[in-house]
Amino acid sequence: MTTDARIKWTMFVIIAVGNFIAMLDSTTVNLALYPMAVDLGVTMGQIQWVMVAYMLVLTVFLPFFGKLGDIFPKNKLYTTGYLTFAAGAFLSMLAPNYFSLIAFRCIEALGASIMLSNAQAIIAMIFQRENRGKALGLNGCIVAIGGMSGPALGGLLINYFGWHSVFFPCIPVALLGAIYSWKMLPVYVKHRTLKFDYKGFIYFTISLFALLLAISEGYKWGWTSIKIIILGIITLFFGCLFYIRDHKISYPLINFSIFHIRPFTFGNLGVMTSYMAMYTNSILLPFYLQEVLKLNALISGCLILPYSVTLAFVAPISGRLSGKYGSRYLTIAGPIVYIIALLLFTTFDKETRFWEIVLASGIMGIGNGLFQSPSNNAIMTSVSKEEIGVASGILALSRNLGNILGVAVTITLFETFREFYINNGQIYDTAFLNSYHTTMIFGILFGLACLIFAYIAYKPDKS
Repeated sequence: MTTDARIKWTMFVIIAVGNFIAMLDSTTVNLALYPMAVDLGVTMGQIQWVMVAYMLVLTVFLPFFGKLGDIFPKNKLYTTGYLTFAAGAFLSMLAPNYFSLIAFRCIEALGASIMLSNAQAIIAMIFQRENRGKALGLNGCIVAIGGMSGPALGGLLINYFGWHSVFFPCIPVALLGAIYSWKMLPVYVKHRTLKFDYKGFIYFTISLFALLLAISEGYKWGWTSIKIIILGIITLFFGCLFYIRDHKISYPLINFSIFHIRPFTFGNLGVMTSYMAMYTNSILLPFYLQEVLKLNALISGCLILPYSVTLAFVAPISGRLSGKYGSRYLTIAGPIVYIIALLLFTTFDKETRFWEIVLASGIMGIGNGLFQSPSNNAIMTSVSKEEIGVASGILALSRNLGNILGVAVTITLFETFREFYINNGQIYDTAFLNSYHTTMIFGILFGLACLIFAYIAYKPDKS
């Protein structure tokens, strides 16, 4: 490997580590939600906002920080992201109560958003055509592994040090990342001045927040309640304002013309629904292991770990295969495989053995590994060089919308079904399992949607 190539791959590692810890931290708390809820004296519906607030702030700021990436040097921006993230993690570790924890998680999310919004654009800048697809696919794989490795690490920390400790590992890593980002990342600036659509950003943020709040609280307030109706009107009103404004101005927050590209549009829909399917189980499995099987956090984390192991093994292989043979068949195979895993999860009960949990988690990782890298490659290569920055931001947006919707929809469905079963006379464990199984069916539906989108996205054009 030449010196130039080593420098490029070193820069890639700096960027990838930022992506990894941003997603790792977002899900390390998965396993901590149960002890957090008990310790802080809040309900399962309330504690979900430890995750939802993080993902919501991360997502809505992606377009803003993506635009800043064209104004400020990449090294300064990425360093700021690392430092902000470290500060938020440190404060979260010391959080004395529920509301301060939510606030500090939002600070973490700002740092994560800076890094995730600029990562793929930096990769596209430093790598030429022959290595760009490989690097982008590997980065997508690392993001996915980071997002789903959290519960295993969290289990180890919670078991020995309590839930506050789950925030510690990312702090020294982020500080080192800040140092090396400042020293090694590009200082090139594409535009010295760039207009930003602040009104569009406000419309987008209000619409998305109203949508997520409605989904998260609908089962409590009632789907026909005045609160939900008002939130629905707000979502549609500001969503329409955002869409109309972005079509009228010359510097839109999201360039909707890019959605005329079929592989790009349906590919992003596939990514979003794949994450919704993944999170259907990743949110509830830790609760099942701890509440129904009565396992401690360490054992629960170890049982979830096979997902990350198989994903880490399969994703690079599928990335290379997609470069050689194309993404079509791999992106179809992926959803089929993880749908099989979700079907296995619908059979879990109080007598389920450890090897069955390991098997289902491993199959889920294989399915996601088959899908993510080829999908990321296909999406990023479907656009022109001039559009790659915009494409990077939208891909990150799709991924994080999938995360947010996956968490919010899953908790909402689970709580609604569990309350229904309890009101019909079932004991808690039975109601929990029936609600878990029913919610997994919706995960399967998300997987089927992903399969359909992937089939349409990469269907060969008729000659």
